[in-house]
Amino acid sequence: MLVVMKHGATSNDVEGVVRAIETMGYGARPMPGEQRTTVGLVGNDGRVDEGRLVGLTGVLRVIHVSQPYKQVSREWCEENTVVELDNGVRIGGGDLVVMAGPCAVESREQILETARRVAAAGATVLRGGAFKPRTSPYSFQGLGEEGLQLLAEARADTGLAIVTEALDTESVGLVAEYADMVQIGARNMQNYSLLKAVGRAGRPVLLKRGMSATIKELLLAAEYIVAEGERRVVLCERGVRNFDTHARNLLDLTAIVTVHELSHLPIIADPSHGTGARSKVGPMARASVAAGADGVMIEVHPDPAQASSDGAQSLTPAQFDELMVDLEAIARTMGREIARAPAATIAG
Repeated sequence: MLVVMKHGATSNDVEGVVRAIETMGYGARPMPGEQRTTVGLVGNDGRVDEGRLVGLTGVLRVIHVSQPYKQVSREWCEENTVVELDNGVRIGGGDLVVMAGPCAVESREQILETARRVAAAGATVLRGGAFKPRTSPYSFQGLGEEGLQLLAEARADTGLAIVTEALDTESVGLVAEYADMVQIGARNMQNYSLLKAVGRAGRPVLLKRGMSATIKELLLAAEYIVAEGERRVVLCERGVRNFDTHARNLLDLTAIVTVHELSHLPIIADPSHGTGARSKVGPMARASVAAGADGVMIEVHPDPAQASSDGAQSLTPAQFDELMVDLEAIARTMGREIARAPAATIAG
């Protein structure tokens, strides 16, 4: 349930609604907007007497939210959520945010070289796994805290923000200590204990769609995070399982449009995991921008043939340079720009 306040309602009017909701035994979430404030009622079990709310001073109307996900729904909040990272980049603010970097942090030389190249090309967020969930227990699992330390060094060197994955509840605190944004990978999208933990970690969250998840399930997973208090959530379409074998996954571009219709949260696309093939990353990145994605996440490695993981879908720095030119051109035809980070100090 959503209580919409009148234009010009005072802070005392809003506080009166909050007190009334809490007296009824439910949670209240005030959400100031540009035009008016709304107050969300959390925990509605179907027995709420809206008559106790509509008569309060400053209340315009009461809206019943029909979706099973509440706080992430467009009904709950009509204004788009904009997630700002520590380096000043804003995701969901209209401009296209580019996240780029290797699948995994392998060495100091590898991550610093990649960070410098993608920053020079116009990326504002560095991706790189310190903890890697792998299908085989014998595959490279990441450098752990050493990888996080190398990512932090790359951030200091380039001004890029860091997004990296937390695999379990035990590692959330450590990842949040180093990262600007905590990633929840596809395999963990419905790991509810982990979702709750990142919702309390005090960092923005990048939530990837599960390999067989519906849009509804993705938004319900986001609801777990927001319900814990973290509203800075960015969704990511990274491809779903497909019966065909022409690509690693099926990158679902309709998810971008659908999420924008159903939710106020921003959504980016990951064409690297979405296709699994270097030759397909560029075309699908360009298509993602044309579909209205708030950003793209691209895997880049200085020597993909020697990559410890996902080398077949990683671009070389030169290929990434070329792609950035294309993405900027497509964005501009849509009245958008490639996002720049005001706080970034890109090394020469």
